[in-house]
Amino acid sequence: MSVLVVSGTGTEIGKTVVTAALAAVARAAGRSVAVLKPAQTGVGPGERGDADEVVRLAGDGVVPVELARFPEPLAPDTAARRAGMAPVGPGEVADAARKLAADHDLVLVEGAGGLLVRYDEEGGTLADAAGLLDAPVLVVAPAGLGTLNMVTLTAEALRARGLTQAGVVVGSWPDEPGLAERCNLADLPAVAGAPLLGAVPSGAGALAPGVFRRRAARWLAPELGGTWDAAGFAAAVGR
Repeated sequence: MSVLVVSGTGTEIGKTVVTAALAAVARAAGRSVAVLKPAQTGVGPGERGDADEVVRLAGDGVVPVELARFPEPLAPDTAARRAGMAPVGPGEVADAARKLAADHDLVLVEGAGGLLVRYDEEGGTLADAAGLLDAPVLVVAPAGLGTLNMVTLTAEALRARGLTQAGVVVGSWPDEPGLAERCNLADLPAVAGAPLLGAVPSGAGALAPGVFRRRAARWLAPELGGTWDAAGFAAAVGR
């Protein structure tokens, strides 16, 4: 795949760290990588955004592109409107991703919040951009209680739009998983109708960049370029 859309079931669940792991694994395999952040919210001028964080963790060989930046930590449409700035619509996102795909082996498009967060006044979403690109969507989800419902709703939204779900990655796997987390390893692919393709450990984003890059392949399944094995992982955590 030349373009992969990274979405999630909500905000603050590990999308940026998962995107960085994907970029690190691809770079280690010798692929050229660009990360596209359509709308960065809650970050002021001169501050580091999500695309910058991906580069910090995955390496300088990753090309970061940010289409718009809005200062308040809100949905992109709301943040743009309150700032008196032009929003970023799905067509602009798709155009930018296509241009990057012409020069890179892999383009990672990291959304803001969940799949159906509004990007413009017309109600355009990341799902619309994925549709224009005919790109698969990787869903990042939390590990614990409540995640099954959110993953189910996201999967239904993807199917309703005729979009391909690449799979699910747990964005922050706890050091001491409880019963819900362990059971979810089996239940997540069932409710998603797509495979579980990885689990990134909690705190991975705080690792030194060199350590992050060396470990990233352990967190992602072979379909994403890594070595993570769902069955072996479940056995190790005592499902």
